[in-house]
Amino acid sequence: MAHANNIHAAGGADPGLRVLIARVFLPFALGYFLSYLFRSVNAVIGPNLVDELGLSAGGIGFLTSVFFISFAAAQIPLGFFLDSRGPRRSEAVLLIIAAAGALVFSLGESLWSLALGRAMIGIGVAACLMAAFKAMGEWFPRDKLPMANGFIMASGGFGAIMATAPTQFVVSEFGWRYGFVALAIVTLAAAIILWTVAPERARKTDVGSMAEQIGGLRQIYGNLAFWRIAPITALSQGSFLAIQTLWAGPWLRDIAGLDAVAASSALFYGAVGFVIGNIAIGIVAVRLAKRGIPPIVVVGVGMALFMVMQLAIIGEWIAAPSALWFIFGMLGTIGVLSFSVLAQEFPTHLTGRASTGMNLLVFATAFAMQWGMGLVINLWPAAADGGYAAPGYQAAFTIALVLQAVALAWMVIGRRFR
Repeated sequence: MAHANNIHAAGGADPGLRVLIARVFLPFALGYFLSYLFRSVNAVIGPNLVDELGLSAGGIGFLTSVFFISFAAAQIPLGFFLDSRGPRRSEAVLLIIAAAGALVFSLGESLWSLALGRAMIGIGVAACLMAAFKAMGEWFPRDKLPMANGFIMASGGFGAIMATAPTQFVVSEFGWRYGFVALAIVTLAAAIILWTVAPERARKTDVGSMAEQIGGLRQIYGNLAFWRIAPITALSQGSFLAIQTLWAGPWLRDIAGLDAVAASSALFYGAVGFVIGNIAIGIVAVRLAKRGIPPIVVVGVGMALFMVMQLAIIGEWIAAPSALWFIFGMLGTIGVLSFSVLAQEFPTHLTGRASTGMNLLVFATAFAMQWGMGLVINLWPAAADGGYAAPGYQAAFTIALVLQAVALAWMVIGRRFR
């Protein structure tokens, strides 16, 4: 399309940074903002869904985690479409599916109708991060790329912020159904903006068949270097996503004893920590690398600190919930560094598939973790007020923590004896 290939006209021989920000960064940042808002919103509206539809802990866990399994499934063909159709077309079309899913969710009257809408949303936002990374790589100067990618990640953090106190306000004033109608409209607008504003590079006509692209995953999953870091990354990020996007809200209600407004405020601080962590982790890793400390060491230490924070949650440290969730959100970003570690383990022509392969595992694990936590919590009878029992939270979070500890030990031992 003409508009997609004329970006250079606005900024001379090379597009200026302002043009790139306006036409490339902002449209894709909006997409990832919405992706993380959709991902996180059930932490706030979960109690409303439970009350209105009578869902059990396993039911709300399954409903929320459907997002992750549909998101993970979409990662398999996503790389093919990003290469053959480009990030603008791929993400814009998928966002239309997300908008339709939000509308279906707003009309849902049962677990399965809500799950259908949530699954459509998961598929619809599946390209938001990878498409953004690909677009930044194609258009931004190499020296500006880490900054651009860092701020893309931060835009997701702002989506997580929007899914806290602002969402609680919308739910209390207008109801969650009208909130999802509004989200459907905004998501459709984002798709239109991407399609009409963002540029697109010319594509090679021959990028291999989808079967060949998918088959390339065998090279990744058959590599021992991948499996040294994949388990701790998937389990750590899966646990973080499972808790942050759902179980944090009920925990703050049932264990910390906070009302809906206070709980959404604590979640807000957790989202702020997530934004700061995404911006800071890259800066810290680069500075430590200059001092001879490789990113893999930063990953290992960061994962260990993240597990310490989970111990505080399991131990029911409720003296300062906002501080607890701020640190939890900040340390939960450490898994992003694993992707840069993978890039160093594989040749250039495999790094894209390695990242997609890792992303698939992360979100499949998040699905299993989020639903599994609900099933474990269900093993204890609910309180008279409908809240979940403290031993259920402790058991669910402890199982996740033990799995992470085993995976971290595997990574450390494997790196030592390479």
